[in-house]
Amino acid sequence: MKLLIAICFSTALAIAQQDTQQPAKPAAKTAKTAKKTDAADKAPTSIPANAVQIEQGAYRWTDAKGKKWILFETPFGIARKEDNGEPLRHKLQEDHGMDGVKITEDGDSLKFERPGPFGVYKWTKKKTDLDAGEQAAWERQKSADAGKNSSK
Repeated sequence: MKLLIAICFSTALAIAQQDTQQPAKPAAKTAKTAKKTDAADKAPTSIPANAVQIEQGAYRWTDAKGKKWILFETPFGIARKEDNGEPLRHKLQEDHGMDGVKITEDGDSLKFERPGPFGVYKWTKKKTDLDAGEQAAWERQKSADAGKNSSK
């Protein structure tokens, strides 16, 4: 048993020594490619002075090469996205993912039920306190119910 342990230990030492004797060619290549990387291609570490705020935590900025970016302040630093003219908020986000929500009217309140990964989520809101997504879902359901009633 001691002989087996000694053989395994000496084999591991021989392999480790071979790895350290090989020249470090890949490290030299990465140093060359690092020199080729242009400083303008890197994301800024802070919001530049010439950036224009377009909403809370989001800025529009044009780099030295003329490329347009949208910069976002995150807890982890500055993130960037190429500015392609799309709005920052998409309809799906404004709608809060209200597809598949069942809404029932209860006097001046509405009861919402939405299937989720851990069961059905339920909440109640007054009709005057609805946000944009809930209001849109309520309008969709009212028009769908009116279409069902008119076809009967």
